[in-house]
This record gives sequence, structure tokens and C-alpha cells, in this order.
Amino acid sequence: MKILITDFIAEQGIEILRAEHEVHIRTNLTENELLDIIGDYDGLIVRSDTKVTEDVIESGKRLKIIGMAGVGVDHIDVPAATKRGIIVANTPEENIVSTSEHTIAMMLALSRNIPQADASLKANRWDTERFIGNEVKEKTLGIIGLGRIGIEVAKRAHHFGMNIIAYDPFISDQRAKELGIELKNLDSVLKNSDYITIHTPLTSGTRNLISDPQFAIMKNGVRIINCARGGIINEDALIRAINDGRVSGAALDVFACEPPSGSPLLESDSVIVTPHLGASTIEAQTAVSVSIAGQVLAALHGEIVQNAINLPSVRPGVMDAMRSVAESTGSLCAQIVQDFDVIEIEYAGRLFDTDIRMITHAALKGVLATLLGSGVNYVNAPELAKERKIKIKESKAIVAERSQSITIRLKGTVVRSVTSVFENDRMRIIGIDGCDVDIFPSRYMIVSRHQNRPNVIGPCCTILGRDDINISAMQVSCADGTAIMIMSVDSDIPHQVLEEIREVDGIIDAVLVHTTTP
Repeated sequence: MKILITDFIAEQGIEILRAEHEVHIRTNLTENELLDIIGDYDGLIVRSDTKVTEDVIESGKRLKIIGMAGVGVDHIDVPAATKRGIIVANTPEENIVSTSEHTIAMMLALSRNIPQADASLKANRWDTERFIGNEVKEKTLGIIGLGRIGIEVAKRAHHFGMNIIAYDPFISDQRAKELGIELKNLDSVLKNSDYITIHTPLTSGTRNLISDPQFAIMKNGVRIINCARGGIINEDALIRAINDGRVSGAALDVFACEPPSGSPLLESDSVIVTPHLGASTIEAQTAVSVSIAGQVLAALHGEIVQNAINLPSVRPGVMDAMRSVAESTGSLCAQIVQDFDVIEIEYAGRLFDTDIRMITHAALKGVLATLLGSGVNYVNAPELAKERKIKIKESKAIVAERSQSITIRLKGTVVRSVTSVFENDRMRIIGIDGCDVDIFPSRYMIVSRHQNRPNVIGPCCTILGRDDINISAMQVSCADGTAIMIMSVDSDIPHQVLEEIREVDGIIDAVLVHTTTP
């Protein structure tokens, strides 16, 4: 396959990709140039310099993954990628240390006027009084966003003897307490902080999160650090607050427009700037490159992409096995009935006490791919269900047994269901339409419903025997006067043979299902 890299990444990741696929490196592309060539590629790797618009995504007819060698993905049209079934993945872990260290370095440089003093001395001035600074000990650091980087900044700030307060609506009071951080609302953080550092993603909800009204309630002389994303702080409001004396200094690694040519922030002696260097360490660049290369390869091989933005994360090992069971169960259920408008998925067992979204995605893929073809994948399955007005319902059942089961129920003019478990590294079907069965799926199976009376099963077996089709396993179970019969056979069944079985007196319906057993 072909992979396009449009921004710099470390050579170690490129070597990993080239060992298996064709890799082209084309940097500094305009959008039109990218549009002209993207249709030839299966994978795209970018950093923040490349804008991946809806037009680019629509032109990427072969694209399976867009890999961001970094954290922020606001320059990638994730909804458009999701609709097309293209995975968007980033590397959220690899630059945590480098960005948190850069944040601390910027805070200390801001406190001690280090860049200004350096420039002054190199201009042959000895201004010892001009650059008197401030200690950070016993000052209050307000952290907006307690994600991985925000937490690492807090840990380092504790060692300087700082008081830590934070705003993050998605972290619990208990977790914050464990970290030695006092949670407050946003206004309280702004009002009570001597230093404020930003560590949130750029979204529609965080764009211009800090603007004139927020600066108006801050302490006089507050210092602000942003090593997250440009646009979270309104830059026009920031320069006004600096000129008014409300903000005594700012340290910025990111900007709303990069590079920030002509920005008045670059002219202010109260502002320290770096050109988006938060993740720019040798260690981080290597780790990011290797990580994104591994995720791109996983996507191209059809494997789980651990840091996919538009897929829920999933633990490896046993959860991967349950994902496979869910997909196979969904496929089996959809082959039995193809007219439905509701998909119900019920989970039972201790494994499902954690995040089940990836398993649900797999179940939906199994159901919908059976009907819509290979264009359905883990990314776009929920979107395709939504487009077709198919309702999706999830539930969890508490069971005493140790087994973990998945029941998929399709509701339409009729209701059909399949229940499966994963046991001893194999999928086992334990229920169809409420009837208890116990059978390992095979490549070819006939699943039929019939009246629970004599002289129904025998004629079906006779038809298969006449055509030299071997039955390798059989299960029969009944409930409410209707019986379910599953026959595993060793070969495909001609259409006319299946039609003969359907015409046997007492048979209600019969379908041939194909399975790929996990």
C-alpha cells in the first residue's frame, strides 16, 4: 500500500513504514496540490501544518487512516473522515513529558524574565534591577484542563511548593484530591490564580474560552501560559489585558494562526514566545514517529488502532476476542433476518463492566456489513445505522455465571436473536430466538425453524444425504411449540437443495449462514 507523509516526522517511524509499504514524503503542499495526489494513497500522516479538509477527505478514495503525529486534531475534519469510514488517530501519550516540561520552563522564564535578560545582556547592557523576577513558591497555579499533560504539570508544580487549583468538568473530586489539586469552577480559577496554564483541546466549546470577560475577573498581575492550542485564548483580548496592566506577562507556544506573522504579541516585551515547541524534544519526536507508524500499519492491516479519535479505545487481549465474537454474532443474526429497524445488544458478565463501545461498534459492523457489503467498518457503522433510521439499544445484565455472553436481537416484522459466548479461545452459540443450543459455529450452517412435531428433521437430513452433503453437527431445541434446528455442514449448499428443505412439511423457514469463527 502507499502512505503519504506531508509534515516532518522522525526517521525511525519512516523506516518502520518502509519495511512494509511504499512511503512518499511531500512537505509544504498547498491544499490543491494535496487534492491532486491524495487519491493514490491508503494512509496519510500529518502534523499541524497540514489541513485535512472535507475536500481532501472526499478526494482520498483509498484512504483508510489519517495519522496525526501529535495530539490536536482540530485541523482535521474528523466528522467527514468518520462518515467515510476513515480512522483518525493521534499520539496523545508520547509528548506528555516534553509538553509538561516546556510548560514549566515557560512559567519559570516568565517569572524570572529570562529571555528579556538574555537579549539585554547580549546587547551589552547590565540591567540587574530591570529584570527583578518573582518566586513561584507558595503562588497559586490555576490549571484549565486536567488531562494527561495538565496532571503532569501539576505534579511538577507541587515540587516548587505551589498551590494547585484546577477547572475540568470531566474529572472527579476524588481523583483531584488524590492528585493534591482543588477543583473549582472556571471563574474561581481565574479569580484566584497567580499563574494560569491552559491544557484543553481546541473545540467549539473551548475556542475563545479566555477572552475579555475572563481577563476582567483575573487578579492584577496574573501570568498566563499556553502550550496547548492556539485559539483557546483570544489573542486580541490578551494584548488588551497586557496593555491595561491586568496581565503582567504571557508565555505562548501556540497561536490561532501559525506562524503568527504581524501579531502585536510578538512586539510586546511582556510576552515570551516559542514556535510550537511543546513536543519538540528528540525523545518525544522519536516516540511520536514510532507510535503513529505503528497505528497506521495496524489500520492498513485491519487491526485495532489504539489511539483512534473516532473509535472508542479498547483493551487488547480478551476484549479483542469479545469484539470478534460480537462481530460474528451480528453477522449471523443479520443472515437469519434482513428486515429490521432496531438492533438490541445485551451484554452479560464481568468483562462488560468497563467500556463496551468498541464491542458495540463491532456488533454493528457485523450486522450491517452482511447487508451493505465491505464498505462498512468499525468507524462508520454507527453513522450508517443512523442514516438508515435504525435504532440501537444497549443493555447490561448481571449474571452469577462466570461466562461472558452477547445477545444481539434484530426487531422488525419478526424478531430474531442470537446469543454467543467466548470460551476456551472459541466462540460458542448458546441461544437462537430464545431456544437454548450449544454449538460451535462452522463455516456453513443451516439454521431453520420448524413445528415441534415428528417427521420434519428426517426429511431434511434425507435431502442433504441424497446430494452427498455431510452433516458434521446438529442441535435441536424448542420453545413455545416452535423448534430451532442448526445443522453444521461440510460444504456449501446449492440454492435448489435449500429450497427443497424449505418446502418440507413443518419447516417455517431455513437459511444458510456463513461464518468466520473467532
